[in-house]
Amino acid sequence: MQNKILVVEDDQRVSSIIKRGLEENGYEVQQAWNGLSGKEMLQNNLFDLAIVDIVMPEMNGLDLCAAIRKEKPNFPIIMLTALGTTDDKVEGFDAGADDYLVKPFDLRELLARIKVLLKRTRRPVEKEITKLEYADMHLDINRKTLFRSGKEITLTPKEFSLLMFMMKNPERVLSRKEISKKVWDMDFDTGTNFIDVYINYLRKKVDRDFEQKLLHTKPGMGFILKKDN
Repeated sequence: MQNKILVVEDDQRVSSIIKRGLEENGYEVQQAWNGLSGKEMLQNNLFDLAIVDIVMPEMNGLDLCAAIRKEKPNFPIIMLTALGTTDDKVEGFDAGADDYLVKPFDLRELLARIKVLLKRTRRPVEKEITKLEYADMHLDINRKTLFRSGKEITLTPKEFSLLMFMMKNPERVLSRKEISKKVWDMDFDTGTNFIDVYINYLRKKVDRDFEQKLLHTKPGMGFILKKDN
């Protein structure tokens, strides 16, 4: 059975190149030329993955991504855009994108990332724990809440996923590659320091106002959640 992919891209030349390349590799592809029509197609049809541009008429890719996430929390989305700075990527991930490719791109890399995301969605669902505790932090996975010393701390979706992964692996050094794989499901070098950016975001929220620091950097190795320096 063919996987069905929606390409939401207002540049018809780029969209046609993607469509042709994916179809040659066995995928069924449909196209939308703006964010609003892309949203309607996703609401009225079954797709396995969406490739979404950011700068589009009617509704931009970030708003479309956020809208998809509200209705389909686990639906795989690849953001495809000419905007490639760390801040751009962070904004895309915060909107709910699973992966991020910068134009111009190699079709082989796009195919590899599609394969990774589709494989992830086919994994059997494992029974997950619903609450995590470490030191004075209490994280509720179902309610998506975090408390430290009784104080509620608001996190973005990716900040929450990153902290959850670290709380599942306390007192163990986590490399950037492992974090990229487990939190973002990517085996690729994005060319930016977005993981360091998210660690810094977490530090400001989780550690800054507390005497005991829990998030630590191991130079040249990665990051670790532990109670001491």
